[in-house]
Amino acid sequence: MADLSQVVLQYVSEKECFDSLDLAKELNEDHQKIVGAIKSLQTHADVLKVEQRQSKHLELTDEGRDVVANGSHEARVYNFIPAEGVAQSKIMQAVPNAKIGFSKAMQAGWITMDKKAEGGPLVQRKASSIEDEVQKNLKLIESMKADEVKDAQKAEYKKRKLIVEVKLTSYYVSKGDKFTLTISAPEVDLTPKMIQSYKYYWKLEEAKKNLLRTHTTAVSSRMLYKLAQQGEFHPVKYFSIDRVFRNEAVDATHLAEFHQIEGVVADYGLTLGDLMGVINEFFKKLGIEKLRFKPAYNPYTEPSMEIFSYHDGLKKWVEIGNSGIFRPEMLLPMGLPKGVSVIAWGLSLERPTMIKYKIDDIRTLIGPKVDLQMVYNNPMCRLDK
Repeated sequence: MADLSQVVLQYVSEKECFDSLDLAKELNEDHQKIVGAIKSLQTHADVLKVEQRQSKHLELTDEGRDVVANGSHEARVYNFIPAEGVAQSKIMQAVPNAKIGFSKAMQAGWITMDKKAEGGPLVQRKASSIEDEVQKNLKLIESMKADEVKDAQKAEYKKRKLIVEVKLTSYYVSKGDKFTLTISAPEVDLTPKMIQSYKYYWKLEEAKKNLLRTHTTAVSSRMLYKLAQQGEFHPVKYFSIDRVFRNEAVDATHLAEFHQIEGVVADYGLTLGDLMGVINEFFKKLGIEKLRFKPAYNPYTEPSMEIFSYHDGLKKWVEIGNSGIFRPEMLLPMGLPKGVSVIAWGLSLERPTMIKYKIDDIRTLIGPKVDLQMVYNNPMCRLDK
């Protein structure tokens, strides 16, 4: 496919305006890639007019998808009962989610129970046939036809945790005052001459403004400064876990807040190989061995690497952290001896958890949509010693 930025420009030229979700669907492209192209074009002043929009839609939970595949809990209870009837205890042992299924089947008048039967309560079919309306309606919702399902039924399915309401952020795009189909490419090769002339007007008042922390590197910097003030240098390892905040559009792999795991090791002679070895060993202890490293740019580390791991549920490589070796010009003002190297990494807590437990949506781990039942059902995470 051609460059997405150019595709976006051509599309808005032909359509005058569009919603990013519609374009992603038409191109069969990841919505976040479309958003990235739009954000990139926004760096060119007044080429596009972009308005953020919020929309809602219904999605099936894992339990809801099971109902679509195998029938509702109540239908499965009904279908399990033979013509001569069956003991209630056998239903409870053999049918998944039998407790709720039995209750709903009784409520619907599909089955009846003889409590005085010899050998214990006997359950028999009361209705000669049934229509699994729950399964039918969930199939409609799965097919994005939720409007064909009554509001009362949708409310019931939410209560039963068969569906959830998901909020989506999209962007309404139209032509800006300086719209053009030709965008000049920015400089991409960094040269010494460019570095010597990266200057801008710096204001102390602006630097003093409060800001929600976007990473924990400031904590590591303070600890390294304290190390340098102790006099004679000795090798150290520092680790921290804390919450950070980002201006992100929330989706299945992004949150506006998450936990960052940061680590630094300071010693003489540390190399990029040491950094890769530490990170590999860290994730190996978690049972995550599919790792990739990608060169990156960070203002305070060189060389720098982004860390990716393969998510079997999403069927794609997901970024799980950033890393690098602190630049000498960052360390020397602290007072650390010449020749000391510091390897450092910042990792997400939530994304590795998604990969380890094959969770498809990060919003089920943190935030208002957390499924507490999942927390209760899963054992405590234990790592190999």
